[in-house]
Amino acid sequence: MYSSTASSSATPMAGHDPILDHEIRLYTNNKEREKYDNMADLYGIIVATEHLERAYIRDAISAQEYTPACLKLIAQYKTALNLVGDWVPDVNAFIKEYQLSCPAATRRLLEIGVPATIEHATTDTTGSAGSAKFVAETVQSFITLMDSLKLNYVAVDQIHPQLSDLIQSLNKVPSLPKDYEGKGKIRDWLITLNKMKASEEIDADQVRQLLFDLESALTEFHRSLSK
Repeated sequence: MYSSTASSSATPMAGHDPILDHEIRLYTNNKEREKYDNMADLYGIIVATEHLERAYIRDAISAQEYTPACLKLIAQYKTALNLVGDWVPDVNAFIKEYQLSCPAATRRLLEIGVPATIEHATTDTTGSAGSAKFVAETVQSFITLMDSLKLNYVAVDQIHPQLSDLIQSLNKVPSLPKDYEGKGKIRDWLITLNKMKASEEIDADQVRQLLFDLESALTEFHRSLSK
């Protein structure tokens, strides 16, 4: 008969390492625990964004469902970056280290910084009823942003939301030509700012260039309306 209780003096199996029976802790204090918790949050946000982008591409969710979910993930990503800045100075290196395959999330979070529905026009706004309203909103967005820059509001978290509003307004204008170059310049600025920290500021040369690009884009916009 076999005993129901294993003897404590039993000889370990050949090749068995007793050390592996013990739990390995990633942290030894609360600060280290917070570090790994925050890194786990960042990892989860990146994975969730990848799934959301793929679902939208495959038309598994509507634009109305996608946009607020994407905006929320982008906001969470920026918050997570502030929390892991000391340990994750390079998110691309973080993605590579943990073997994440997330090209869509990388583009959305690290490069563009706005949902695809804002980056590209996706809403049908044909008809003259709403056209004048969208044109007026777009012009106002241009003027508000340029005035902010002239008043020295040059921090990323001050400029980026206004650029996002501007490109979203442009997307709603039904008469906007497909070859409108101003939109591309605004998108490039969004990408530039998205790679910076929220607290960072653009320098004097960048302010001057951004103002020039905005004034050129506004002039081009007015010209397109008269065609």
